[in-house]
Amino acid sequence: MRRFLRPGHDPVRERLKRDLFQFNKTVEHGFPHQPSALGYSPFLRLMAIGTRSGAIKLYGAPGVEFMGLHEENNTVMQIHFIPDQCQLVTLLDDNSLHLWSLKQHGGASELLEEHRFTLKGPPGSPPSATQVTAVLPHSSREVLYLGTESGNIFVVELPSFRVLEDRTITPEAVLQRIPEDNCNRRSCELVEALREHPKNPDQILIGYSRGLIVLWDQQSFVWLSFQQLENLYWQRDGSKFISCHYDGSYSQWPVSSDNRQPEPLENTVPYGPFPCKAISKIYWQTTKNGLPYIIFQGGMPRASYGDRHSISVIHGSQQTAFDFTSRVIDFFIIFSSDPAAEFDDPSALVVLAEEELVVIDLKSAGWPAVHPPYLASLHCSAITCSHHVSNIPLKLWERIISAGSKQNVHYSSMPWPIDGGTNIAPDPPQRDLLLTGHEDGTVRFWDASGVCLHLLYKLSTVRVFLTDADPNDNMNTLGEDEWPPLRKVGTFDPYSDDPRLGIQKIYLCKYSGYLAVAGTAGQVLVMELNDEDAEHVVDHAEADLLQDQEGYRWKGHEKLKTRDGPVRFEAGFQPFVLVQCQPPAVVTSLALHSEWKLVAFGTSHGFGLFDHQQKQLVFVKCTLHPSDQLALEGPLSRVKSLKKSLRQSFRRIRRSRVSSRKRRGGSGNASEVQEANAKFDQDALQEMELAPVQRKIEARSAEDSFTGFVRTLYFADTFLRDSSRHCPSLWAGTNGGTVYAFCLRVPPAERRMDEPVRAEQAKEIQLMHRAPVVGILVLDGRSTPLPEPLEVAHDLSKSPDMQGSHQLLVVSEEQFKVFTLPKVSSKLKLKLTALEGCRVRKVTVANFGSCKTDDYSENDLAVLTNLGDIQIISLPFLKLQIRYPCIRKEDVSGIASCVFTKYGQGFYLISPSEFERFSLSTKWLVEPRCIVDIPEVTSNNQVHNKSGTENAVRKSSPGDCGEDGRKSGRLMEHALLNDEKVLKEIQSTLEGGR
Repeated sequence: MRRFLRPGHDPVRERLKRDLFQFNKTVEHGFPHQPSALGYSPFLRLMAIGTRSGAIKLYGAPGVEFMGLHEENNTVMQIHFIPDQCQLVTLLDDNSLHLWSLKQHGGASELLEEHRFTLKGPPGSPPSATQVTAVLPHSSREVLYLGTESGNIFVVELPSFRVLEDRTITPEAVLQRIPEDNCNRRSCELVEALREHPKNPDQILIGYSRGLIVLWDQQSFVWLSFQQLENLYWQRDGSKFISCHYDGSYSQWPVSSDNRQPEPLENTVPYGPFPCKAISKIYWQTTKNGLPYIIFQGGMPRASYGDRHSISVIHGSQQTAFDFTSRVIDFFIIFSSDPAAEFDDPSALVVLAEEELVVIDLKSAGWPAVHPPYLASLHCSAITCSHHVSNIPLKLWERIISAGSKQNVHYSSMPWPIDGGTNIAPDPPQRDLLLTGHEDGTVRFWDASGVCLHLLYKLSTVRVFLTDADPNDNMNTLGEDEWPPLRKVGTFDPYSDDPRLGIQKIYLCKYSGYLAVAGTAGQVLVMELNDEDAEHVVDHAEADLLQDQEGYRWKGHEKLKTRDGPVRFEAGFQPFVLVQCQPPAVVTSLALHSEWKLVAFGTSHGFGLFDHQQKQLVFVKCTLHPSDQLALEGPLSRVKSLKKSLRQSFRRIRRSRVSSRKRRGGSGNASEVQEANAKFDQDALQEMELAPVQRKIEARSAEDSFTGFVRTLYFADTFLRDSSRHCPSLWAGTNGGTVYAFCLRVPPAERRMDEPVRAEQAKEIQLMHRAPVVGILVLDGRSTPLPEPLEVAHDLSKSPDMQGSHQLLVVSEEQFKVFTLPKVSSKLKLKLTALEGCRVRKVTVANFGSCKTDDYSENDLAVLTNLGDIQIISLPFLKLQIRYPCIRKEDVSGIASCVFTKYGQGFYLISPSEFERFSLSTKWLVEPRCIVDIPEVTSNNQVHNKSGTENAVRKSSPGDCGEDGRKSGRLMEHALLNDEKVLKEIQSTLEGGR
């Protein structure tokens, strides 16, 4: 049988690969992109968010998340939960209605779409006749009321979506029941609001756009407002309702039993008397002390504050207008859901803005915000880079949390109020950090251990520099007499004081607590963790990467100005030294070795090494090619030469055409053509050793721009000069396919502060195809990647094998190549075989463990290409193990943002505000796994949670989440069969019968 197997096919290895590798997209972290609708179920204590792309996401207690996607990818306009059910209805902008249910399967709940429906009018009717504008799920859980643009109100049966035509409320039927002086067909156009009476489910309050309000029952009561209606809200006891209007006013209306037109009890313009914006939604919440909470959206003075996105809260003499930096989509109030309760007693205001979710504690003095455990606004300032650190030591973790807790003193201590469902996912096996760098010069530390991406700590580098904004400015301070009483809330702030502050590279050593961050204007900051506030001087050093070369003139931005004298820093990571690259170009690569106390940095001009213990520059190396004029213009320069870029492009095209014409032999005699072709083929084979299925790698010209761009830096303790002595070394790879290697002499610890660190260039490798070098790695004598700095000292890794020969792996965009050390002779290589122009974009070493046994794991390369594919390549033999499609090749920003973890997971941005998390490993998988317990509804509509026995039974039985009919019978049967006394009685009866 062996001769029939494909070459290289190993059944044992194939089984092992199935135990090691598996691709899953597991969870989306962050804030939904372009939210469009909001819903809340007091019964389930779950919140739902819909988006413009047709996604619907449900959130409850931390870790409780569900996601569904409409096939149509249309905008979700409205979300409504069915009362006392695990069901919800969504309305899309194509006028379709969709019924979703939470079903239980395999011990966990799932969100599934059950039915879809589009309301259709009679033949020839205009679209407005059935265009749904208002949806009311009735408390009977049997029907939906659908208000339309034409004024018709259709009643639809659930769950079949069958239209009950005999119950349709037409404008003509409404006009027949209202007084003649109010009879106007146009008064009954466009239904704005439908509200069920809180005490009498047979009565429906209908609000029409032009101000007509009708209480529909056997007999109709009519209220007429002279302002365009926006929304309605019932008071808890049903004695009054509130209407809000386009002119920024709201009115209270009494509900009387006689058939007369009442006058409003009160008509209020909260921010008058000047013209105001519309109040689009309002709540009136009763309290035990008698003073209601009046909460509404909008209503600001149109001339001065018409551009504000606000929600106002009024309680007695206390009034605040919460001011959001992005448009408010919707909001709801969390209050007492017990029908027997006499008062609402609101506890929290939940606001969905376009760029963030904000929760306000209404119970605490001053109405502080609540720190969200999920739905974090990742893009509060645009993300510019990210860095993942796995398996954080407990001590460092606790110190970071302690520093973050000091920043969160202004947040409320209230528990998260949206707490429905139960998280049944296993606890994370380790503590992981995701660090994101931002455009405003901040670094945010996120707990990436589990399903919820939770902010632990925020670091700002702004205090080191002089900027236009004063860091002590407080945007929330208000004067005593300021009106309206606006207060900024939320964290979203898309505006940066200075784009040069942007963070480009981050490197954290989890063992020493040292952190290095580098920015857009060539600034490199080295920091250490301090548990207390401190005031000290930040030492400065300059690194001239051009080394006074003549003929070069930097045309880009200037460096950031630094503060003189001591600077006060909060507890947390505090900078103690600043290295400023000259020219101040973007830092493109960064490496930190905390054991040797060295930091290396690279830009488009060269790279340097800095001793942050002695605070001395060790050396700089200029990597500029004479043709690299574009490297001197900088990313923020306005004088980039478009002509030069076009000229280079045309030259490149011309060169490729000439070479292809020569290869085709379009001119000249046959012998010259054959000779040229033979020479070309021979050179190509010598240079690239083409396999039949591999594409040819086109050599790049040394004159291409940005060849000196430093792509990667790497520290290694290896054999560089000879095979008998190993020494510290620094490796650098450039955009032009050059690898530089420097021998370092680091003094021993007892003389570390007395003797300088010395460096000497030992090797320079030029790849023949000149493709950019994206990764460098040294393998020890066991072909294992060298451990991280201090990893062996903390007994978390074996000591590297220094007896066998070491190997150097150089990863370029085109190929993987292994060299022997110290001779640097080529040993092995792998070329990418994709025919459509595949390039390596990201590469990292990941450890993959078997899901079958804890005794086996292996190190492999995880590689992301420009086509969005992820390839796993074995070490040290460079064999392709498996390939997965992950990111769309058109999603350039998603590919650029991807970051791998040490254990075979990864993150990439699917929008400016969301990370998609994926896993390549069968063993390491972080995904939501949760269950929604269904509270039991008694005859008097009081809600009770089921007993533990019933809950356990409920978790083990799939489906029937939305069923009403046989549910109680089945639950009673399960409960009886789980009752020990009942089982004994049944047994004795059976024995007596026998």
